[in-house]
Amino acid sequence: MSDAIKHECGIALLQLKKPLSFYKEKYGSTFYGINKMYLLMEKQHNRGQDGAGFASIKFDMSPGQRYISRVRSADQQPIQKIFKTINTRIQKELDEDPTRASNPEELKGKVPYLGELMLGHVRYGTFGKNNIESVHPFLRQNNWMHRNLIVAGNFNLTNVNELFDNLVDLGQHPKEKADTITVMEKIGHFLDDAVAKIYKNLKKEGYTKKEASPLIAERLKISKILRKASKNWDGGYAMAGLLGHGDSFVIRDPVGIRPVYYYSDEEIVVVASERPVIQTVFNVAYDQVQELEPGHALITKKNGGTSINQIIEPQEKRACSFERIYFSRGGDAEIYQERKDLGKALFPLVHKAIGGDLENSVFSFIPNTAETSFYGLIGAVQDHVRKTLRQELFKSEQLDKDALSKLLDLKPRIEKIAIKDAKLRTFITEDSDRDDLVAHVYDITYGVVKASDNLVIIDDSIVRGTTLQKSILRMLDRLGPKKIVVVSSAPQIRYPDCYGIDMAKLEEFIAFRAALSLLQDDGTYDEVIQRVYKKCQLSIENKEYAPPNYVKEIYAAYTDQQISNKISDLLKNDHIQAEVEVIFQTVEGLHESCPKNLGDWYFTGNYPTPGGCRVVNQAFINFVEKNNQRAY
Repeated sequence: MSDAIKHECGIALLQLKKPLSFYKEKYGSTFYGINKMYLLMEKQHNRGQDGAGFASIKFDMSPGQRYISRVRSADQQPIQKIFKTINTRIQKELDEDPTRASNPEELKGKVPYLGELMLGHVRYGTFGKNNIESVHPFLRQNNWMHRNLIVAGNFNLTNVNELFDNLVDLGQHPKEKADTITVMEKIGHFLDDAVAKIYKNLKKEGYTKKEASPLIAERLKISKILRKASKNWDGGYAMAGLLGHGDSFVIRDPVGIRPVYYYSDEEIVVVASERPVIQTVFNVAYDQVQELEPGHALITKKNGGTSINQIIEPQEKRACSFERIYFSRGGDAEIYQERKDLGKALFPLVHKAIGGDLENSVFSFIPNTAETSFYGLIGAVQDHVRKTLRQELFKSEQLDKDALSKLLDLKPRIEKIAIKDAKLRTFITEDSDRDDLVAHVYDITYGVVKASDNLVIIDDSIVRGTTLQKSILRMLDRLGPKKIVVVSSAPQIRYPDCYGIDMAKLEEFIAFRAALSLLQDDGTYDEVIQRVYKKCQLSIENKEYAPPNYVKEIYAAYTDQQISNKISDLLKNDHIQAEVEVIFQTVEGLHESCPKNLGDWYFTGNYPTPGGCRVVNQAFINFVEKNNQRAY
């Protein structure tokens, strides 16, 4: 219902531990790995609509044979596009010689993409342009097999400028100042250095360059390379990489902001951004899929040997709570229950907002991603009705039959109020006409809401409030309710995210605008804004490494309820006849519902890394100076 939040990216890594002939014999297809990668990526399509990429490495190819392949797409259906490209290329070889289908190793030598080690990525752009050059995986090429590096990730770093300058100091000349390029070159630098040192030692031992090559692969310590490369990274990241000779790694940030899950057996090693994806694609149980711990890396050698290595000292785990509220698919058993709990936690606030009048209240949800929280809310309503009924039954010996009958008939009124019309496109850009079109993106159900009713609509989050104000509230008001209660399963979003989500500018948040409006009402706007601005400026000028979040002072004088009330006022315009109230999840309710994902910096301003506070202070400076750019 609220304006769309850009999702996290998704990664998928798969290593086949057996020769391709094994999978041909057991599963009936030489393309077992490619087919599984297609499923891993498509099942994570919810995490990336701006592009997709696939890379593979073939093991044991002869010199002169291509062993690295990559395909990327920024089309509207990027996953379909890249796998169509792969299938078309493979089919061409099979059409020329159908007998190749029965010989996996021969086919591997003839066609690209068919290999034992694969890396996929689905992208939702949070920085940079949505063109093919921004699509992962990224490739760093070299004639030395060990120095070829393929990288893809789900991450944002807050200190890209600093890392870029470090590369320049090392004598490099990076082609751009993007965090992906910067990270890849940082890993690449220490990879080059490690390979050179190993070769130098092998040369002293009397080995020729040709003899040294396989020994370099054996002696290469990826964990040591990652420790050096990631030493100064500040941000949230789940980074995957392939080395040309067949080793691979996945590293997770020390706070555990970005998610990583893996599964390994005697046939495969697989990594993905979501647990249910692995469960579904490989038909394995929930407890067989492990979560990679913060600050650790999953490292897999070409021979299939897998190890978990600590790379950075883990910090207090602050995994992104938006993964549970919104980003990850709800098929995960824990996430499904947590989203229900988020809805359940909102019932006391909803009950108060409707004055306890369940009989004259209609409950629904927009959009579909809020459905699970809706079930939790309705479950709480049903629990309340049963509790009330029991209290009446045991309250006295003499029962009021009419009152009892009324209680027995009481149940939550659940209706499907809005259905999105996928065919409708808002192609007109003039604001007045566009707003009218946007208001009709949903079809609504007439005849189920009475003039005496409260209409309760649950959403997963409210960020900017623009769509809510210009479209949803106007649409719901046409049903003629007495009151519209908009319920957010997430708390008020007050601060930018700098670890992956595209929420970078303070002035876009309806909660921030509500706080500013309250300051104006109180006549303290100029005083508070200038005080916070000067503190932020001084902090940036002094290059404070870990400054306080000075923007918290904007909200300090007001309660959560005051902010919510002002948001309600801002969203209701003269065209809406019904009373409007907006309710937000509490931070306490969030933590109780999602106890393993305590990352809440966008709600509380408590950033888990020093770079987070630097970013929010810079974002405030940008707001005051009307500088329309990112703070990182």
